[in-house]
Amino acid sequence: MPSVIIDKQKVDELLTRGVENIYPGRENLRKRLLSGDRLRLYCGYDPTAPSLHIGNAISISKLGQFQALGHEVIFLIGDFTGIIGDPTDKKATRKKLTREEVLANAAHYKEQASAYLKFDGDNPAKIMYNSEWNDKLAFRDLIELSSNFTVQQMIQRDMFQERLKEEKPIYLHEFLYPLTQAYDSVAMDVDLEIGGNDQMFNMMCGRDLLKTIKNKEKFVLTMKLLADENGKKMGKTEGNVVFLDETANDIYGKVMSWPDGTIVPAFELCTLVPTKEVKKMETELRDNRANPRDFKMRLAFEITRINRGQAEAEAAQAHFVKTIQKKELPADKDMEQYGAVKIKNSLVDLLVETKLVKSKTEARQKIEEGAIKIKIDKNIKDDAEEMQVIKDVKYEIDFNTGINSIIIQKGKFTFIRVMPL
Repeated sequence: MPSVIIDKQKVDELLTRGVENIYPGRENLRKRLLSGDRLRLYCGYDPTAPSLHIGNAISISKLGQFQALGHEVIFLIGDFTGIIGDPTDKKATRKKLTREEVLANAAHYKEQASAYLKFDGDNPAKIMYNSEWNDKLAFRDLIELSSNFTVQQMIQRDMFQERLKEEKPIYLHEFLYPLTQAYDSVAMDVDLEIGGNDQMFNMMCGRDLLKTIKNKEKFVLTMKLLADENGKKMGKTEGNVVFLDETANDIYGKVMSWPDGTIVPAFELCTLVPTKEVKKMETELRDNRANPRDFKMRLAFEITRINRGQAEAEAAQAHFVKTIQKKELPADKDMEQYGAVKIKNSLVDLLVETKLVKSKTEARQKIEEGAIKIKIDKNIKDDAEEMQVIKDVKYEIDFNTGINSIIIQKGKFTFIRVMPL
């Protein structure tokens, strides 16, 4: 069994950096950590998308910090809870997923989480699936568990109150979600659960249930959510989330598109840059003694480096400077090449074939939004056109008209050169 590190400075950093609240109290957990006890802790991730995102990375990083001090960490994949769908902050019922869909979504979660957690070595993080115990529950077990909660507890939640006002349906399975997540704590017999502060209700349900069934106290640690200075959350709903399976160029570019107000919170939550340095940045930004762009470039580099490594982060930064700041096209060696089978192609079809989009519907949407540009290179170099926005969903490229190749740009950061086979 690995030894537990009880360094006071490291424990204090662990319990303050990015942390919103600790229940039943920060000092209670601090004493437990300094006692040398090895805690068993977890955070759960419902596979509702094929990739984890930067918001998930905040809690995974905190798990990694506990792991570094010698504690037992569980990375829980909610292949059962993911089928139900967490109603937290949702103004409408989530689409139900099948077991096959959630497992397919989770296929690369370990690989993505390994940027923050170690799954090998002397103290490897464990991966568990909550279907392991939830699938075994009988209907009478569910009734017994549900007797520990009241309808009033559930109905008083903000999103349910909003739905009642708007006369939108609330389904019974949504009431059961907090109960199911709560049972994870009982089944794994944990000492601590970590999650975003929007998960406090669900995590506290687990604390109550563990106390009732096993008379065991569970700590709950809530993390701050990544938000700008006005409190606007960065996330999937807002459309500014960074997915951990994206290319280095896309990760770097998306971080650079974040509002300046996210710089300090993102350094605190999404990197391991020393707190002292983050505080210094905050002071310099507040006193207008630094250019926010410079700090944001460092932020983009750090986040890209964590998820894609040093070399790819350096290349992504060079790519950003060249294509965005200097408004130049990337070199051919840095641009993906695609051979078109057909001589005459619709732009919609090419976007799908090159995997710049997932469907024709998305292709049409991107075109209509003005998010697609092309540059046509003809055999005669003097006739080479500049990059132009295409908003015609019926636009076609015919390589019989003297076109040697075309460059397609999606958004600000993604380029691909298409030429006939």
